[in-house]
Amino acid sequence: MKKSLLWILILSLSISMIGAFSLAGCKAEAEEEPAAEVEEEETVEEEPAEVAEEEVEKEQVTLKFTGWEASPLETESVEKGLEIFMSQNPNITVEYNPIPGTDYTSKILTMMMADTAPDVFFCYSYDYRSFAEDGSLLDLTDKFNEVYSIDDFIPSSATIMDTDWGIYGISSCTVSPVLYYNKAVFDEAGVEYPPSDPAEAWTWDEFADAAKKLTKVENGKTTRYGVYGLENTYQYEALLMSNGVSFWDDNNNIAKIMINTPETEEVMQAIYDLGWVDEATTFLPDQMELVGGGQAATNLLAAGNIAMLVDGSWSLQELAKMDFELGVGVLPKFKEVLTHGQAHVHAAWANTEHPDEAWKLLNFLSGDDYLLQNIRAGLWMPHRTEYYTEEGIAKWYDPEVHPEGFTDMAPYFEDALVEPWAINSNLKAKDIYLEEMSNFFTANQPIGETLSIIEERVNEELAK
Repeated sequence: MKKSLLWILILSLSISMIGAFSLAGCKAEAEEEPAAEVEEEETVEEEPAEVAEEEVEKEQVTLKFTGWEASPLETESVEKGLEIFMSQNPNITVEYNPIPGTDYTSKILTMMMADTAPDVFFCYSYDYRSFAEDGSLLDLTDKFNEVYSIDDFIPSSATIMDTDWGIYGISSCTVSPVLYYNKAVFDEAGVEYPPSDPAEAWTWDEFADAAKKLTKVENGKTTRYGVYGLENTYQYEALLMSNGVSFWDDNNNIAKIMINTPETEEVMQAIYDLGWVDEATTFLPDQMELVGGGQAATNLLAAGNIAMLVDGSWSLQELAKMDFELGVGVLPKFKEVLTHGQAHVHAAWANTEHPDEAWKLLNFLSGDDYLLQNIRAGLWMPHRTEYYTEEGIAKWYDPEVHPEGFTDMAPYFEDALVEPWAINSNLKAKDIYLEEMSNFFTANQPIGETLSIIEERVNEELAK
């Protein structure tokens, strides 16, 4: 935008300075035009134009591409895919510069304001609508519709991409909360494994009973928790939705949050009691540090300090490389068996100087050469319906990565409901929600009071 305005200003000044010369030049061009036409009819040769076109096609272009560095394994997967893209498009060089640490969104916004944003980047689903609405993303609607149909994508991915203003990013994949477990710990405790078939999902009571049996206390100190991860909003949202909770009054035009209900209270109180009453889980990072010495939750699962871990499906890439017997299953149910799905979209900056090349990269990032390697590695799950047929599953399933029974979970991912905050463009509203839920888990704020405060504060924010 800044460059467009600057160009207009320069052009205006140039016209003012050379007005008389330009007019003479235009007149001369007009006089010469008929002769040029005669010459073209006589020669009927357009080789110079074709040569010029070839030269444009071979022009070397460098695209800046940015994502987050969630793990070295993820960065390695991205870079491997980009090598394939550049081999297929020798005139395009992609410079991948992942942003380490936190505050990814604020760093992207800072680059946009400084006019130094990358041509293509990972865009959080939570940021996607706000970025599209304020004009920060390249409109891909026409190009997208030439290649895809929105119906090609599973419902959660389609809902995220398809805004009232058009399509501004292509879904990268899908990820969902699932239940990981350490088989050796279950065998030691004599507890049956959690099911991977959605039709056989545990009830909450069955899940809680197993978590209590799997918890180990020695000399008054907890050395193993039955489960960990339930205090994370991303994980317990799926349990709320399983109990029939709808977050918003209208997913397409959000005006109110709708979680101040008995169904929400039931789920949140059940999770709270599992930790503070039954002591089969913990919501305190310092308590987890005492058990596992500050290790990541995935390491604690492998080491047996946790029997079950509720975490995102992306953790399979890391867990599959660890030396222990890993199992994975569906989450417990309240009223129905379900999980939610969301993932970042790949988007292009509205001010990119290379929109055509950016589109080529975006299209590649949603194709088999890039997508399937990341699914086979356990990092992602597929975002298009074609990958959930028997033939499609065979393209990505790897028994060395995906635990026994994993293919039974395919419909679980395909039919996932959209993650509630992925379709909300008000980031302040989510901050309020997280703040108050933290007060519930760690500051003894009763759930009824918590939900009333959330309803009042969030709806006030949404009304602005």
